[in-house]
Amino acid sequence: MNEHEETARILVEALPYIQRFHGSTIVIKYGGNAMAHDDLKRAFARDVILMKVVGMNPIVVHGGGPQIEELLGRLNIVTRFVGGMRVTNKETMDVVQMVLGGLVNKEIVSLINDNGGMAVGITGKDGNLIRARRMELTETNEGSVVSEIIDIGQVGEVESINHAVLESLIDRDFIPVVAPIGVGQNGESLNINADLVASGIAQHIGAEKLILITNTPGILDVNNDTIASLSRKKAAVLISQGVIEGGMLPKARCALDAVEGGVQSAHIIDGRVPHALLLEVLTDSGIGTLIGERST
Repeated sequence: MNEHEETARILVEALPYIQRFHGSTIVIKYGGNAMAHDDLKRAFARDVILMKVVGMNPIVVHGGGPQIEELLGRLNIVTRFVGGMRVTNKETMDVVQMVLGGLVNKEIVSLINDNGGMAVGITGKDGNLIRARRMELTETNEGSVVSEIIDIGQVGEVESINHAVLESLIDRDFIPVVAPIGVGQNGESLNINADLVASGIAQHIGAEKLILITNTPGILDVNNDTIASLSRKKAAVLISQGVIEGGMLPKARCALDAVEGGVQSAHIIDGRVPHALLLEVLTDSGIGTLIGERST
């Protein structure tokens, strides 16, 4: 097959997926290496724009942990982690808002706009997009039967989503870019894990897909081979067996929660691969791991 025939084959292969997902909402958690390298950032922006141009409705939710860590270090603000969550006092929260709602969010918006798209950046505080409650972590000391509640400060979890905010942007052909900062019960800002926000938005808005961009090929089996697809039941079994563990565990749970909450499929893909989004959405083979009701 020559170069022209291969190009034509790829375009024809994409056609049924373009038709199938036309008008569908796809929530994308953007993070990891895909945010750190210029070529991958440009590929991501073009993928999102192409999805929009062919009739899909992408919503981007981004992280920014490394950028937050860098600024905290420059300001000599020491933070600690409990259960994988950053303990967030008021001083730290101010930095989180500066980085996520300002620096990172606007960089992604500019990236998409500079490549021909129309993106609008918002935080979960805009229009009360993300109502959140404070996250409580519990810890049981050795030899004790009583759990201790650990105060991790202004860290939250999604309580509800004002989907009208996102729908108004989508209806005007904008690509929403969401910083994962929520509004607490008393109006305070809460720092929320971006995977949790993406999963919550996907469920509340009735998305077709949730896509989590990571630094791994997907969910791995006991032989470290990528699992192409999983049913909800099989994913839950692998979690209970400890096959899914470490940093992949919270991502797998977010994906599983999304599917159980009505999202048709959730995908964990490798953001180190250029154009990973298009490879997952518009090709037969896909890339990474798909979790869905009808998967094997």
